[in-house]
Amino acid sequence: MGSLTVRRGSIVRVALLAVLWGSSFVWIKVGLRGFAPMQLVFLRLLFAAALLLLICRIRGLRLPSEPVVWVHFAVAATVGNVVPFFLFGVGERSVDSGLAAILNATTPLWTVTVALLARTERAMSSARAAGLFVGFTGTLVIFAPWRSGGSLGGAAACLTASALYGVMFVYVGRFLTGRDLAPTVLSAGQLTAATVLSALALPVGWHAPQWRLDAVGSVAVLGLLGTGVAYILNYRLITDDGPTVASTVTYLIPVVAVLFGVAVLGESLSIRVLAGMAVVLAGVGLVRRSAGRSPDPAAVLPGPVGAAVRDDGPAHKV
Repeated sequence: MGSLTVRRGSIVRVALLAVLWGSSFVWIKVGLRGFAPMQLVFLRLLFAAALLLLICRIRGLRLPSEPVVWVHFAVAATVGNVVPFFLFGVGERSVDSGLAAILNATTPLWTVTVALLARTERAMSSARAAGLFVGFTGTLVIFAPWRSGGSLGGAAACLTASALYGVMFVYVGRFLTGRDLAPTVLSAGQLTAATVLSALALPVGWHAPQWRLDAVGSVAVLGLLGTGVAYILNYRLITDDGPTVASTVTYLIPVVAVLFGVAVLGESLSIRVLAGMAVVLAGVGLVRRSAGRSPDPAAVLPGPVGAAVRDDGPAHKV
């Protein structure tokens, strides 16, 4: 009965996290009705950082004071929050939320590629190599460069954001994980740094915000639930059920995003894009299957707001 309860709890957590992250692409799209991309980024991060700082205060947790840690927070926030969040906002001006989520599903492929280039992984199995090839082939099918279309630039922005998530995962795993800091503190620190940096970047693409109810509500949901609560839930899932269970959310995010896009925004996706999604997820599956035998799960965790995590240390990072 105990193991059955754990499995049911895991399913609920994975499903909830998939809904939070998958729906985020719809909230971005709606938020853009009232805000410029960088305004959207700032408000999203402000809500999320405020929530996590409040949790730290309630739990009596203090943010680190060492300057070097805050330098690493700033780098991780730049490549893992401010710039990719901005690029998704720019991209979703011209592409559907479902397509943005599908391109986001390439993040594990980029993470493994960056880890190999940075030599944080010493070797690549044949299964992982096949997964990378299959995954990037699926991306090529989605992009269809042989077809003309005005959305190519927006799709490229989303894909670049996903690649930056891969850079962030590797960077956090190398410079922030294992500092004996609570994961909530690490998350709050990174999001606080990201909020400050996005405030400095507010002039980028500035226009007077329109305080529409739908846009404001979407930003609040995106920040509090899609970023703040998702950080906490992802950590809980990893802690209780392990990184392998947590990683399965990657397969659900684009599916949830497509369903939300159709239901909320009336979006539609071509057979070609859906086929590309299937190929990308097959590639991710091969990469994860190989990584599941690796001692370092930090290179394979998903998500628009995640970070590296270690299953052998005191401070899992989410």
